[in-house]
Amino acid sequence: MTTPETFVRFEEAERAAARRLIEIAFEEDLAGASDLTCDALISPEDFAEVHVVAREPGIVAGLPIGDLVYEQLNHVVGWVPEVKDGSLVQPKEIIARVSGPLASLLTGERTVLNFLTHLSGIATQAREYVEAVRNTKAIILDTRKTLPGWRTLAKYAVRAGGGTNHRMGLYDGVLVKDNHIAAWSRQIGNSSLAEAVKQTRESAPGRSIEVEVDTLDQLQDVLIGHPDIVLLDNMTTDQLREAIQIRDSFAPDVLLEASGGISLQTVRGVAETGVNRISVGALTHSVPNFDLGFDFHRVA
Repeated sequence: MTTPETFVRFEEAERAAARRLIEIAFEEDLAGASDLTCDALISPEDFAEVHVVAREPGIVAGLPIGDLVYEQLNHVVGWVPEVKDGSLVQPKEIIARVSGPLASLLTGERTVLNFLTHLSGIATQAREYVEAVRNTKAIILDTRKTLPGWRTLAKYAVRAGGGTNHRMGLYDGVLVKDNHIAAWSRQIGNSSLAEAVKQTRESAPGRSIEVEVDTLDQLQDVLIGHPDIVLLDNMTTDQLREAIQIRDSFAPDVLLEASGGISLQTVRGVAETGVNRISVGALTHSVPNFDLGFDFHRVA
């Protein structure tokens, strides 16, 4: 990985999302009771310092969540990040230091690592896609293919990896897909995508309007309505190049977005067709966890 690091701000929206998930995590682990293993083996008087250490190269995301986890578990614990979210780290690099009552450190260990390994995995994969399309016109976007409750944090991690967020939800942008058109056209007896754009713009003035097409004939139709973005679904690279020519002839300011079945192996070829945007569900729905260690530095 050689692209510049992308530092991101962990805002109140991310904090609120993290706190909700932390509550769920502790309910799963503790069920309102306590850590039976620590109760049996660890003295309340024991203190320790632990280093959270990278086991592989990649991009870190989610470090502020460590502080929130231990704040809820035991405010005495100190959580000190050694790098910023969006940093490129190497194996054996310390990314955070944690100190405080040993039992609390151990009780929170898995919760902290679950957040950090998942979000750093997203950020690392996003950076790989961003690197793969470097020096092309295309930007890499995520999708709504996220686990319930995790979307705000997952999209934050995409930004930490240098990716760009698509709409957050159904409320902040219009994306007219094939099922919308099928249902709408049955009601009014009209399947014109240009007409669908017109009706949608009247209903949601000021909002970005994106329409999905899967044929070049549909592309020509929808461009008459002049949406902001056209999503080209599951098209070959030859079709994408032809789509660029059609767009340039009919509505050169409309952005074209490729999507559907795009992998790290194929994304460069898609980008080289000249599309403006590439959305990749795999950024958030098929992510290997980033390998981190929770290593004791000292116990007192």
